[in-house]
Amino acid sequence: MTEAVDGQVKKRALLSVSNKEGLVEFASSLTELGYQLVSSGGTARELEQAGVEVQRVEQVTGFPEILGGRVKTLHPKIHAGILARNIPEDKAQLEKLDIEPFSLVVVNLYPFQKAIAKPGLPVPEALEHIDIGGPAMVRAAAKNFPRVAVVVNPEYYDQIIQELREKGEITLPTRLKLAQEAFLHTAQYDAAISNYLSGVKIEEGEVISYDDVKFPLRLTLPLEKISDLRYGENPHQEAAFYRQVSPRPYGVAGARQLHGKELSFNNIIDLNAALSIAAEFEVPAAVVIKHTTPAGVSMAENLVDAYRQAYECDSLAAYGGVVGLNRTVDQETAAAMTETFLEAVIAPAYSGEALSILRGKKNLRLLSTGEFANLQDEVNVKRVSGGLLLQDSDRIQDISKWRELTRVVTKKAPTDEEWENLLFSWVVVKHIFSNAIVVAKERKTLGIGSGQVSRVAAARIALSKAGEQAKGAVMASDGFLPFPDTIEYAAENGISALVQPGGSIRDEEVIAAADAAGMAIVFTGRRHFKH
Repeated sequence: MTEAVDGQVKKRALLSVSNKEGLVEFASSLTELGYQLVSSGGTARELEQAGVEVQRVEQVTGFPEILGGRVKTLHPKIHAGILARNIPEDKAQLEKLDIEPFSLVVVNLYPFQKAIAKPGLPVPEALEHIDIGGPAMVRAAAKNFPRVAVVVNPEYYDQIIQELREKGEITLPTRLKLAQEAFLHTAQYDAAISNYLSGVKIEEGEVISYDDVKFPLRLTLPLEKISDLRYGENPHQEAAFYRQVSPRPYGVAGARQLHGKELSFNNIIDLNAALSIAAEFEVPAAVVIKHTTPAGVSMAENLVDAYRQAYECDSLAAYGGVVGLNRTVDQETAAAMTETFLEAVIAPAYSGEALSILRGKKNLRLLSTGEFANLQDEVNVKRVSGGLLLQDSDRIQDISKWRELTRVVTKKAPTDEEWENLLFSWVVVKHIFSNAIVVAKERKTLGIGSGQVSRVAAARIALSKAGEQAKGAVMASDGFLPFPDTIEYAAENGISALVQPGGSIRDEEVIAAADAAGMAIVFTGRRHFKH
């Protein structure tokens, strides 16, 4: 079936990669280990230019590349060499047809997702980035993993070479692991193509693409496991963390952990809540999260003041909390955070001095996201039994025009300072579980009431936390006020202005109660329920 060299069976590797990172070094090591290399197109050129001996695919098949390279590896002498099993019948057929087997296939695919991320890419050009021969070879090799090793990720190159040098072969457990990753690779690739084609239509005989298809007829979510977790929300629940496959990972799933204990399920949920709120603000801002709910949120001229104010909003709840920051953590902010016990911190980056200080807390988890992505562009996904719910992210109207887009419905209009705090509280309240009330002043929260079955109950909780500081503060309600009771209670505690969606059948009663109390009310016409 194969030609022997110095009494050894010739080993053959097929290399055809889009990602050429580490290719030359890997191929050179394979050659040193006695492998004959077969390659095509750009991969062959890269190896030849580096002085690595390689046999071109057309030399193996006896057939040239055609259709501009669309057809080159789709040939029996390639696929039979990959798919042949280690059984007498297959060996006999290969010998009869003069086909040599491959024991290693190294293939990764045209970067389709990266290509379609280019704005305005014409559909015909996008179609050219759909790999056909590559997935066929990957699937063939993965199917035949009992005999063939398939590598789709350059990160495995060093491990492969080390195993070949130490054991003389790529072991069966490794081949299985590689096959599992290979099928995941092709599944995610096909999912990206399927989702893209869901947004393609025909207009006047032309194939065109929508700008975006949020809700395709059939949804495929390409995800890859980041890690198994110690447990889920509770110790008796098993759990794992997955990341959406993307050319540029972002958010909590794309963050790097720089220090601290392994992340827990609940840490990840809280970190996501902290990041989602911190990313809303343009000026330095800090968020302290406890059980997915903000204990405190603050904006300030510098990060350390923002953190201290967020912490002081509810210092009792902040103990053991998770902190989100929207600026590089500096030395002063790091020192302030070491004054209490925190579970985790997430921020774009950390100065060297800040890292040195925070690493003094052995178990404190530190995550760095790099530059914040626009998290409001994400489609929100919620799991229900037997299915999923998808929706747009909950966005606020154009922040720069927010004041003009709202409506003052009371005799009294908010002052400029109240307008600033109303917008701040309105941004925060959309991140609170409904029914939600936020009391704020001086661009910081004073009290938060969340997850209550009545709005007045949420208001009582928020105002009790605010205490005497509520005098002159503003209030935000994520939904309309169905009765005047919340207004009356807010007025008793000194609230001077309130923002809410409006739309209740009792709006006139609520407005009259506010006028009687000398309070300003702003209607937004948009609610912010969070369930």
